[in-house]
Amino acid sequence: MTMKPSSNIWIRRQECPCEDWKCCIKFEGDDQALLSSHHVKTEMITSSSPVEAVFTPYVGQIFRSDDDAFEYYSNFARKNGFSIRKARSTESQNLGIYRRDFVCYRSGFNQPRKKANVEHPRERKSVRCGCDAKLYLTKEIVDGVIQWYVSQFSNVHNHELLEDDQVRLLPAYRKIHEADQERILLLSKAGFPVNRIVKVLELEKGVQPGQLPFIEKDVRNFVRTCKKAVQESDALLTEKRENDMLELVEACKAMSVRDGDFIYEYTTDEHGRVENIAWSCGKSVRSFTMFGDVIYLDTSYRSLTHGLLLGLWFGIDNHGKAIVLGCVLLQDESSHSLSWALQSFVQFMRGRHPQTILTDIDSGLRDAVARELPNTKHVICIWHVLSRISSWLSLPLGSQYAEFKSDFDMLCHLENIEEFEHQWNLLIARYGLALDKHIALLYSYRASWSFSYIRSYFLACMMTTEFSQCLESCMKRILSVQTCLQVFFEQVSIVAESANQLRDRMQYVHTKTCMPIEEHARSILTPFAFHLLQHEIASSMQYATTEMTNGSYIVRHYKKMDGECLVIWNPENVQIHCSCKEFEHSGILCRHSLRVLTVKNFFQLPDKYIMLRWRIESSLNFMNDHNFPSTSDDCAQAFHSLTATILTESLAAKERFDYVHRELRVLLEHVQNMPMADEYSSHMTANNVSES
Repeated sequence: MTMKPSSNIWIRRQECPCEDWKCCIKFEGDDQALLSSHHVKTEMITSSSPVEAVFTPYVGQIFRSDDDAFEYYSNFARKNGFSIRKARSTESQNLGIYRRDFVCYRSGFNQPRKKANVEHPRERKSVRCGCDAKLYLTKEIVDGVIQWYVSQFSNVHNHELLEDDQVRLLPAYRKIHEADQERILLLSKAGFPVNRIVKVLELEKGVQPGQLPFIEKDVRNFVRTCKKAVQESDALLTEKRENDMLELVEACKAMSVRDGDFIYEYTTDEHGRVENIAWSCGKSVRSFTMFGDVIYLDTSYRSLTHGLLLGLWFGIDNHGKAIVLGCVLLQDESSHSLSWALQSFVQFMRGRHPQTILTDIDSGLRDAVARELPNTKHVICIWHVLSRISSWLSLPLGSQYAEFKSDFDMLCHLENIEEFEHQWNLLIARYGLALDKHIALLYSYRASWSFSYIRSYFLACMMTTEFSQCLESCMKRILSVQTCLQVFFEQVSIVAESANQLRDRMQYVHTKTCMPIEEHARSILTPFAFHLLQHEIASSMQYATTEMTNGSYIVRHYKKMDGECLVIWNPENVQIHCSCKEFEHSGILCRHSLRVLTVKNFFQLPDKYIMLRWRIESSLNFMNDHNFPSTSDDCAQAFHSLTATILTESLAAKERFDYVHRELRVLLEHVQNMPMADEYSSHMTANNVSES
């Protein structure tokens, strides 16, 4: 028996950090969380029954083909508590098959079989009882078109018809769909017995025991039938994986020849076969120098055909977009393999470590990060926490889950650690989760996901919904339909190339206030960063300040819509610090600090509070011979941000203006005397002509 190959070689990893097989969850779709049990059940019922109304067949009813008629009659039979089978067919030399007989599954009688020469032959009870329910089809040709019409129909049964919950168990309706077949084979290869495979599928689909569209016997028969095919398939897959990995290594070698900055690393086993491989391009390394303060390691996917764990490193640029920093394929997900992946990444990035790394909930990954990146803050993405909560508790809590979810969301965003601990205990007691092992596991990881613990960690707006959607978009492009690892490698390169291109397409952003500090921010920050700061500037106008004796300020909303914050101001070195820690968290000054700066008559943002990673000029750092603006419009956009900043700074004093004016004249004369390459000159001229 051969299996139809999957349209995509990548599937979601199905692992629970508690290492219990019962927690194995299948993610349906790439961009949505797990469905509730009610929705899953509804989907199963809908998919297993026809969505269109099926009326009683009648003599003279016409169908385009005999298959259409069989499907129609089968749907009618299911709705009425029985199943059908194909009986005889009549064939002629001219018309071919011109008659089809469909009968009730209990039609006719079993003919006695010759008994085997054994002492106690097994007697099998037959379900056939001579039922006369039937539908006969006859073929005819009308105006040259073949059609089938019902020549005889009877719906008289001499046996009891089954209820809905019983009819689904008839052999004709017990079908194992392709997705379930693949899942069964994977679990069988992992050593799961049949009874556990059935339980895992029930858990994944969120159905009660015995409510799958097939029974344990069907799974057992399927596994037995496929056993030989699985063994042959394993041998073929092993050979294919070895060949694909060798081709991937060769692709990396070829890329390193074309791109001198491309870097890769791989390991082999005792037989010389490639085990793990990691790579990164030169632009990714340069991106890390500017945007490597926070990285996200996505290990959500595994290769269905190769069994390899996929790891992708992402960063966030000054426009809030995801950039690909590197890729790794691992033979397994052991702590040793994950450590090697992190070591390779640090090596690619020339020994530099990120300030913060975001990952999924994974004990092996947690240990590897602690070992290889001891000075890096480890944060578990909140969207991974919420998806785990949904899969763990939506069924046990039932109707209480919606209320629990609301309470848990509020808990996640508490700012005070003591308040978090107090509310956590109340939440556990309220919903009776004191003995739940998943809740205990989540609590032990609280220092890595709760906002009250990580509020001072720098995340660069990486844990927002917008960035999560951007990541999903990148992953969809990378994990599009693949046939081999070499194609996957090329797709990663394409996405990395497009993700690391110059993004600065300057657009005029309107100001919301008349505050000079906003105009100054607009000339320096990218539209993404300016939009975030602009919101804080506009909100700061609704806050009142109260100066303390030590020079600090208490800042609170005039309607007391949120808690008050303490802003510490040091005029000697122009330092400002707010208890909300928004600047430490995102690199964007908060409304409380901005309110104090306004009180102190600041008309520009202090330079130390304009992070280089959020500035427009940081985009210029990636302009080189391999990534030059393709049009004159791109050049104008690229230099607009730099000249706007120079203009703002030079107008602050006459000495500054004279210096800038003098140096710019010298620079202009120097540029005019520089030779221009013919290739680039003709390229720009062609672009200018096409634009005009």
